[in-house]
Amino acid sequence: MLRSPWSACRVALAALLVTTATLAPLQAQDASPPAAAQSKPSPSDADQHKLPADSTTRHTLALPGRSLSFTATAGSIRLFNDKGEPQADIATTAYQLDNTEARTRPVTFVFNGGPGASSAWLQLGAAGPWRLPMAGDAAVASATPALQPNAETWLDVTDLVFIDPVGTGYSRFVASGDDVRKQFYSVDGDVAAVALTIRRWLEKHDRLLSPKYVAGESYGGIRGPRVVRDLQTRQGVGVKGLILVSPLLDFREYSGSSLLQYVARLPTMAAAARQRKGPVTRADLAEVESYARGEFITDLLKGQADQAATRRLADRVAALSGIDSAVSRRLAGRLGTSEFQREFDRADGKVTGRFDASVLGQDPFPDSSDAQFSDPSSESLIAPLTSAAIELTRNTLQWRPSGSYHLLNGAVSRQWDFGRGRSPVESLTQLREILAVDPTLQVLVTHGLFDLATPYFGSVVAIDQLPPFASKRIRLVTWPGGHMTYARDDARKALHGEVSAMMK
Repeated sequence: MLRSPWSACRVALAALLVTTATLAPLQAQDASPPAAAQSKPSPSDADQHKLPADSTTRHTLALPGRSLSFTATAGSIRLFNDKGEPQADIATTAYQLDNTEARTRPVTFVFNGGPGASSAWLQLGAAGPWRLPMAGDAAVASATPALQPNAETWLDVTDLVFIDPVGTGYSRFVASGDDVRKQFYSVDGDVAAVALTIRRWLEKHDRLLSPKYVAGESYGGIRGPRVVRDLQTRQGVGVKGLILVSPLLDFREYSGSSLLQYVARLPTMAAAARQRKGPVTRADLAEVESYARGEFITDLLKGQADQAATRRLADRVAALSGIDSAVSRRLAGRLGTSEFQREFDRADGKVTGRFDASVLGQDPFPDSSDAQFSDPSSESLIAPLTSAAIELTRNTLQWRPSGSYHLLNGAVSRQWDFGRGRSPVESLTQLREILAVDPTLQVLVTHGLFDLATPYFGSVVAIDQLPPFASKRIRLVTWPGGHMTYARDDARKALHGEVSAMMK
């Protein structure tokens, strides 16, 4: 099972050689398919797993300096294959501000990553009308999952539709068998399903003429650009902006023997070390970034056969990261994420977070020669966030599906098909394509400085490789924080400001 929505990055590396499933075209309908198609499978099979009818409720939220009245709709979109056979029910949670003009009011479609993570992380952490505190005393497993009005809700500037891909949240298969799972649990099948869900929601709610945005987190960096490309070219839906929160854009640089993985992580390790002494901004890391681009990569390329270069870089890495120099030399200055997590404060029996390296927790096995620890910066949030999402859906939004809610579904990540071949999954190709086809499209990329799961400098390097026509329309911003940088008040406020600026 995934230890967090982003630990699938490690799962992905092991899954790169799995064969991509052959994709059958998907359709979406609100009514039942033709009678002839209902026989395969029988209606009773699909009805057994069917999600309940949509629930619409109205709410007024009192926030500092304003009051927001809005309509919430919790429900689903059913997807069919090209034979008219039901495949899956995709759960959506939508918030639409009252008394607005639909044709000019933006609507943003939001999903998380994993694969296998529901959209509750972004909904209850950053964008939705209600927020679950995720820092300090609230960031423990036994914390009371009490939602509060979100002063930084994106509903100020855009209507919101949160999408849970199949296998997450309450979304579920209504067809049985391995073939349908192979289709949906694949890079291309997932993209096709999410894009189709977006188009069908727009049709169902008469919002095709509204300005449209897409937002994704973590693996959403792979999913997001591909979904926008599918919308542009297959679904006939134009998108004005793409928002990527802590994205992974290219698995190639975090896998195998790629030297760029060490380049991408080094500034984050330095940021984690420096924040122990005081506040850190990206400007404070300028010389680390310069070293990573220059002398560091040069010494890495010389290889361990060059002992002088290896000692030089190992000692510099130790100085920047706070890791003991003897350990750094033993590792030839090539620090993996888990090694950094354990060695960062090993003297005190602590481990640091993968998703927020500024968070320390107890090493449950400090005397073991093997690393046997979970992530102190994420796992404690699973219980309160799951309970809060269920409470919101069932009692506030009055939508009560049967079955279990999946905040994180390890079965999805274990079965995910990342494709086969010499080209690990990336979305930089699609970023180029969507920006080339639409000269008005804007992209916002945000990162936390202490995020080791998807280090900010990896995105910096990747975006710098794009041609000017693309890179000049991508705004990359960083804040002190981890993968869920919005858990910190200042970062959440700043993210709200960036989203508002994009849409205004």
